[in-house]
Amino acid sequence: GHPPPRIVETPAGMINAIGLQGVGVHRFVAEQLPRLRERGATVIVNVCGTTLDEYCEVSRVLSDHEGVAALELNISCPNIKEGGIQFGCSLSGTHDVVSAVKKVTRLPVIPKLTPNVTDVASFARAAEDAGADAVSLVNTFLAMAIDVETRRPRLSNVMGGLSGPAIRPIAVRMVYECRQRTSLPIVGIGGIASASDALEFIIAGACAVQVGTANFVDPFVWAKLASGLDDYMRRHGVARVADLVGTLDTSPRERPCT
Repeated sequence: GHPPPRIVETPAGMINAIGLQGVGVHRFVAEQLPRLRERGATVIVNVCGTTLDEYCEVSRVLSDHEGVAALELNISCPNIKEGGIQFGCSLSGTHDVVSAVKKVTRLPVIPKLTPNVTDVASFARAAEDAGADAVSLVNTFLAMAIDVETRRPRLSNVMGGLSGPAIRPIAVRMVYECRQRTSLPIVGIGGIASASDALEFIIAGACAVQVGTANFVDPFVWAKLASGLDDYMRRHGVARVADLVGTLDTSPRERPCT
């Protein structure tokens, strides 16, 4: 990872430049995966690398161990100077890394797409063409913050990834666009802090969501989200969350009589 400072609060979220720190795949499967299995967790492992060979080797090791449900390919981290994002910002690179990993694993492969491109839906299509089983979007937006008193960057890495409520409307739009262009399941990400936020992504086309920044504010946010979804479904007579996926009504609104 990067040296501190690595996180900066913003008026509607935070910028992070944590970097891709971790114990490594061999220690993960030896030390952490058994504990997750004991707790009955459904484990989707986020895989990163700097080369195709690294993505493939990490994915192969994870695939050889019981308890991993799927692989999420991080090809979109904006706060490292090399590695995954070089694949995530290239249509051919996205296709290549997904295709390569699919050849070494039977696990579902879910590339995590970057929003720092002109047309994210084209990247979802490239992932689909390469055999991806789903896509998750979006990762953080490249951003920076400056200490005006010292005229120095607030992050040691100068730039980092913006997350939180500020990015939610853009992320919802990107989920909707990808829903129009691909048949892949979509995991929606970006500034979700309430059931209503999650429902925006689901109605736009996501079949699942991830929550990140809100956990810093409220580590128990999950129970509130689940309760809020249950309440919404009761009020609207919806049997399953899946019945809400991609149900956005974009037909012209009727004007009231005058």
